Amino acid sequence: MTKSQQPTDLELAALISSKICHDAIGPVGAISNGLEILEEDDDKDSNSYALEVIRNVTRQASARLQYARFAFGAAGSAGAEIDLETAKSISLGLVEGSKHTLNWSGSTGYLPKNPAKLLLNLVACAITALPRGGTIDLEIGSDLAQPTFALRCTGRNVRPPQHLGEFIAGENEPEIDALTIQAYYTARLAKTSAMPITITQDGEAVVLRAG
Repeated sequence: MTKSQQPTDLELAALISSKICHDAIGPVGAISNGLEILEEDDDKDSNSYALEVIRNVTRQASARLQYARFAFGAAGSAGAEIDLETAKSISLGLVEGSKHTLNWSGSTGYLPKNPAKLLLNLVACAITALPRGGTIDLEIGSDLAQPTFALRCTGRNVRPPQHLGEFIAGENEPEIDALTIQAYYTARLAKTSAMPITITQDGEAVVLRAG
């Protein structure tokens, strides 16, 4: 797809499907490799290691699929609301076992589906701002009728989230593919939710704000 083209609904669905498969195939492949070790190797230590790998990547695969269900999927009927405690649990699961730490604070309650999906996608975008790992401090504003989100990213080699700024500005946009679709989708969600995104540098941190 060329840079100037906007994806049709069918193309958008295909790109998101590719993104989900891309994220899930790694842990699923690791599970398969672990099972092969169990089948072919009788060594007790090797089997113990394989079982530990299977446990870890199974949790990882489950967390990624749960995240995709809410961040990209319908997650209920039209007009549905999403509990922020559920969004928090999903987001913490996404970073569990990684080199990133997520500190979640602010309001509790329910958000309309699109703002909640925007929040989940912003967490994933914030992860790309920290290629060497780091901390994401997320705060949700007190008025859920007009929600605001702030994500402060700190760590080595912190940078603006990949591709998000270009899609927000509508300038120098990269080709839309399975690797850039999340940033594109996040920008689309922000527009649909009437929650414009800003990306600023604050000292050694990069801060994402929406709303």
